[in-house]
Amino acid sequence: MRGTATRQAIIIGAGIGGLTAGLALAGRGWDVHVLERTRALRPVGYALIMAPNAQRALDTIPGGIVEQIHALATLQGEGGIRTARGGWLSRNDAALAEARYGHPAVVLRRADLVEMLAANLPPGSLRVGTTVTRVDEEAGRVTLDGGEMLRADLLVAADGIRSAARETLFPGHPGPVFAGLTAWQALVPSDGIDYQVGTTWSRGGEFGMLPMKDGRLYVFAEAAVDQPMPRRSGAEEKAELMRRFGGLRPPIPEVIERIDEEAVLRADIHSMQVPLPAFHRGRAAILGDAAHAMAPNLGQGACQAIEDAVTLAYVLDKSSSIPEGLAGYTAARMPRATLIVRRSEQVARFATMRNPAGQVLRNGMLRAMGLLGSSAALRQADFVMHWDHPAVTAPLHR
Repeated sequence: MRGTATRQAIIIGAGIGGLTAGLALAGRGWDVHVLERTRALRPVGYALIMAPNAQRALDTIPGGIVEQIHALATLQGEGGIRTARGGWLSRNDAALAEARYGHPAVVLRRADLVEMLAANLPPGSLRVGTTVTRVDEEAGRVTLDGGEMLRADLLVAADGIRSAARETLFPGHPGPVFAGLTAWQALVPSDGIDYQVGTTWSRGGEFGMLPMKDGRLYVFAEAAVDQPMPRRSGAEEKAELMRRFGGLRPPIPEVIERIDEEAVLRADIHSMQVPLPAFHRGRAAILGDAAHAMAPNLGQGACQAIEDAVTLAYVLDKSSSIPEGLAGYTAARMPRATLIVRRSEQVARFATMRNPAGQVLRNGMLRAMGLLGSSAALRQADFVMHWDHPAVTAPLHR
């Protein structure tokens, strides 16, 4: 969809999905305006895994972002899922995975990825401290908290799991709901720790650790709970981690002991169990957590937002009109994102299972699959990692 006039896009939210949308659209000739409510870009959460499918998407955007991500790669050798006693349930090899999918899985700070993305935006396109109070998707107009109105050819709702824009676009939809899960994050120094890459599934839930380039471990844990957990102090959260996971094999108790109680994060997990009717309405598209919040167990929350953004820019570029392009965006993204939301929650239930008999069956099944070798474990991830939409086979004009 090319013409002589520069097309205008307003993007609500400067998280990973919103920033990627700004870059992808700008790369295809759009004049972009990214509006962020907070006065500084402060991503929620410490770290993430940048999976190969998201790197393939980012590789279509000029700026060398994927090369910067590769420079932070640290995962080597075997990793996977272990029992409470340390035995393997499922394992894979980092080199085999990279050969299979074309990129390494990279653990990096969310803040670092946000900085990489924001640094490549066109000058002057990012406005922080700017709250959108009203969205008119038919007119392509937003109203800001000071009363200012902005118009554009395209609106992009990328304002996260508690999206106000979603409530306007799809009134009455329940949005993300509590998934019966809660999760912790922390960063700890790795010096002197003989850590093992991957996760441990136990009666207390799932506990994992992954190395980062800066010498720290990204520590994460998840547990099934009956209801949302109340806010507690960092000391109480650390004590809860020790209660649930302190009896596991070394070095897990030492890792928990190293957690700074003033810096441990915990959040209840919400997911989009009822899919939206579409990923667009009027002249507005919706992406990322605003469209399909999910459990973290496939490591795909940010990755799917990146896929959304790159696909949106591609289909609009290849369509004869914005309505046609937005319909194509929904058709391209809804089935895949909805499947990954569902699979993520299924894996979360599997990992945090509390029934002892169910755990025995689960572990036996995983061990049996493990007899087929690392390639069998990798094949289970093919549906996520092998993303072959034309958006990633038809790079931007550089």
